[in-house]
Amino acid sequence: MSNADAPKSEVSTTRFMLETGLAAEFAQLSEPVLVDMGYRLVRVSVSGATDRIVQIMAERPDGSITVDDCEAISKGLSPVLDVADVLSGKYRLEISSPGIDRPLVRPSDFEDWSGYEAKIETKEPVDGRKRFKGELEGFEDGEVRIAADAGKLGIQHLGFPISLIADAKLVLTDDLIREALARAKQRHSGRAGGMPAGDGAELDENDLENVSNKDLED
Repeated sequence: MSNADAPKSEVSTTRFMLETGLAAEFAQLSEPVLVDMGYRLVRVSVSGATDRIVQIMAERPDGSITVDDCEAISKGLSPVLDVADVLSGKYRLEISSPGIDRPLVRPSDFEDWSGYEAKIETKEPVDGRKRFKGELEGFEDGEVRIAADAGKLGIQHLGFPISLIADAKLVLTDDLIREALARAKQRHSGRAGGMPAGDGAELDENDLENVSNKDLED
């Protein structure tokens, strides 16, 4: 069998984008609960000085999420976070979808959204730059591949080691919106055709924000 015919190695679905500080503590508590419930963690953030907000982005393994999913996650996580008492005082827990212009936190995300525009920020300068924008070309040999605009040099096909990526997310474009809605429609059609269904309707473009809030106290 030729190299061209050889199957590609499976791309990792393990998160490489990890939180720090309080957000990391919430992530460590939340991720096992989400996995047990059949979901996966995307990102955790903690914001606010007096009115604290803990936002947890989550999704099903196929990238979808419903309003009912978010409610179920909130109910499943709240007792665990209450007992752990990571953040003393009152705070609001928000369970949200990643959104259409989602953060890219797994090597597999770069493969899944190959062909669509993304912004990438590196931890260290590459040729004097830390920020790059262009069309994703997937993930290969431990590197994120992107066709980025390099100014006078034109479009350059670049590869960044996953360890060099500080932040990455999709850019909201008409093509991306159409693709996201097409994937949601396909999933909904598949479930209607006999595949396991969720507890509620799939989110559309108007629902891809925070969908479940809960005030937590000591």
